Amino acid sequence: MKYNNPVIKGFHPDPSVCKVGEDFYLVTSSFEYFPGIPIFHSRDLVNWEQIGHVLTRESQLPLKRVHSYTTSQGIYAPTIRHHDGRFYVIAMNVSNHKTFYVWSDQPNGPWSEPIIVEGLAGFDPSLFFDKDGKVYLTAGAFPGFGPEGIIQAELDIESGQLITESKFIWKGTGGSSPEGPHLYKINDWYYLLVAEGGTEYGHMVTVARSKNPYGPFESNPHNPILSNRSTKLPIQATGHADIVQACDGSWWSVFLGFRPVKSTKVHHLGRETNLAPVEWSEDNWPIIGNNGRAEIQHNGKSLPLGEPIPWQGKEEFDDESLTSVWNFYRNPQKGSWSLTIKQGSLTLYGQSSTLNDYESPAFVGRRQQHFNCEISTLMEFSPKEEGEEAGLTVFMNENHHYEVAKTMKQGKSIILFRRCVGSLWKVENETEYDESIVVFTIKATETDFTFSYTKTNGELEVIGSGETSLLSTQVAGGFTGLYFGLYATGNGKVSTSPAHFEYFHYLPGDE
Repeated sequence: MKYNNPVIKGFHPDPSVCKVGEDFYLVTSSFEYFPGIPIFHSRDLVNWEQIGHVLTRESQLPLKRVHSYTTSQGIYAPTIRHHDGRFYVIAMNVSNHKTFYVWSDQPNGPWSEPIIVEGLAGFDPSLFFDKDGKVYLTAGAFPGFGPEGIIQAELDIESGQLITESKFIWKGTGGSSPEGPHLYKINDWYYLLVAEGGTEYGHMVTVARSKNPYGPFESNPHNPILSNRSTKLPIQATGHADIVQACDGSWWSVFLGFRPVKSTKVHHLGRETNLAPVEWSEDNWPIIGNNGRAEIQHNGKSLPLGEPIPWQGKEEFDDESLTSVWNFYRNPQKGSWSLTIKQGSLTLYGQSSTLNDYESPAFVGRRQQHFNCEISTLMEFSPKEEGEEAGLTVFMNENHHYEVAKTMKQGKSIILFRRCVGSLWKVENETEYDESIVVFTIKATETDFTFSYTKTNGELEVIGSGETSLLSTQVAGGFTGLYFGLYATGNGKVSTSPAHFEYFHYLPGDE
């Protein structure tokens, strides 16, 4: 029986997986979105259900920017492991340059406060629990702190203190940016799995092995063991992998990859989570996928493939908390949102910050996970002060987003469509609109977004459109994917008028 990739669509990069009994748990990077580190559960490695987030409190995930050298900060490359009845997730928060781990007795939490690891000159940390009781922390070496490659040290898992100094253990195969390492003990060998080539079209997975956890490591003569570079396969930039053994003894790999828009080399959904089988050669080297290639469709072999998780595209905001598909952009400001002020609605109070700022805006969004889809929301909003604004956005980062919104301009209530692409910022269209209720709609195809609004009498008006390519990673930079977001702003001051969003509908189309 066959299955299709990606197994988790949309912006879900750097997957890491562990097995507990017959259950699998997976985490991915979340960068500057809060809550952080989405966690998923599966019984078959193909059908994944999000069961929450690992980092749900600001004390676990402070996202205030302390520098601005990249548009994607926050959580990079978490690793999940299970040992002696306890789950551990280790990661780096680039916003404060801290490497840390948290633990929990249950995968759905609550998770502990962060245990900070001091003195590690590395990134993309991973944990390995050896049978002799030693715990190894493996990471990519920070550029400028020595040779490029992989470092490792022993860790006291109770205190977070490094027991030994970091030791350089492998330089990789010569590809750029060796990163995302994972150490495993399989039979008599320690295997070191590494991502190389940068997280673009040259991305790949390489492996080395040794009889000792510190090496010397022997490089697989057939590296890379996974890469779709120099092909026209639908999934590109495959890499940053983790491997796991299923109950039947078969081996599998989760890894990131993106789907470029057909006939182009750009992508906007972000790097997604994919799955491929792992075979072992006669001389005990792993091979991922179809002889090192990742396909859109692979044979599930003996996996006990179950029914797909039902798509949850209709949000009525009736519960006391947001479901796990929703995120804020950075830590939400106090008083900026509520599910109780108006029953059955998400209420946003515009803050002084806008979608263009490095502070946290009043923003609640979910990932775009399909090229073709339709998004709609009913908003009740009566701006009273100049500049008060609320609406629906397609958001990549502060410098790249489109929105359809209602605002107050020169004493008049208007609906506008605006595009922000780098330093180019323009209101493309605006029209007077005096009613308090409006339905905003976005129709997405692989190449374009079309923005509309519907009046209370049911009349629909198209107000603008924008190319998906101008919000792509290749144009916007960073490491995330697109979000559909509900937002509000006072454009320099806190709004006096709340925006109530009664529902949010996400209807996937054909892929």
